[in-house]
Amino acid sequence: MTENSAHTDNHGTHSGDDAVDPREGRAPAGQRPPDATERGRPEKVKGPVVLRGESRKESSTTDQRLLDTRGQNDWVHTDPWRVMRIQAEFVEGFGALSDLPRSVSVFGSARTKPGTPQYETARQIGSALAAEGFATITGGGPGVMEAANRGAKEAGGLSIGLGIELPFEQGLNEWVDLGINFRYFFVRKTMFVKYSQAFICLPGGFGTLDELFESLTLVQTKKVTKFPVVLFGSEYWGGLVDWIRNSVLEDGKISEKDLDLIHVTDSVEDAISVVHNAMAAWDAAH
Repeated sequence: MTENSAHTDNHGTHSGDDAVDPREGRAPAGQRPPDATERGRPEKVKGPVVLRGESRKESSTTDQRLLDTRGQNDWVHTDPWRVMRIQAEFVEGFGALSDLPRSVSVFGSARTKPGTPQYETARQIGSALAAEGFATITGGGPGVMEAANRGAKEAGGLSIGLGIELPFEQGLNEWVDLGINFRYFFVRKTMFVKYSQAFICLPGGFGTLDELFESLTLVQTKKVTKFPVVLFGSEYWGGLVDWIRNSVLEDGKISEKDLDLIHVTDSVEDAISVVHNAMAAWDAAH
């Protein structure tokens, strides 16, 4: 026997190049490595999940807990169950919105009062979108959202509201033709982006800013096909745009071309023209 040949020691284990090291679980080609039990680590399999050591110790199985109606019901609040609920929201949203015509999302404050200039502007925008054949999508709430839905409805267009579960009661406004209430913000955000050809942002708070900057990020990183983002109200948005130009751009955090993603206007006709021209350019390219 040569030096490189395997040999048997006094304990009956094999050593050498072809031997299995029980501590590491390696085996030569063609041989099955030892499993955790053979290496001295008991394991328990739960579907695709493997539990080893202390983590494997459970007093019941998954289907036992499912079938035992006398047990606790807090399992419906665990993360695996939430995944199913999230999936259901995506399926519901995709199913309800898949046949929409071309649509534009209108954002703005829920605190805007009826009869105010901003309310009436949002109403005019909804009406103008309907005249151009666009459906109007909003968050379905009061204020600017209600005004845009109202304008679309009054002009004979399709009015859509994507609501969200909040700690306080809000509900969908009465001008919504097709409404969906979501539990999760990120599911709702997906619907706004997926089914919109443009965003028009009227004066609003954190929610409006959230939608604004998320849309700009998605367009900038080319996660979505480029579509226009219109800020309506130069007096309201001017300070933000100046800050982006004089601080963010000046400090090198964005490029010059990123500023072109934002269009600021005080004209309903101009806002609709931006949307219409962007869609015409997209049609010509495709």
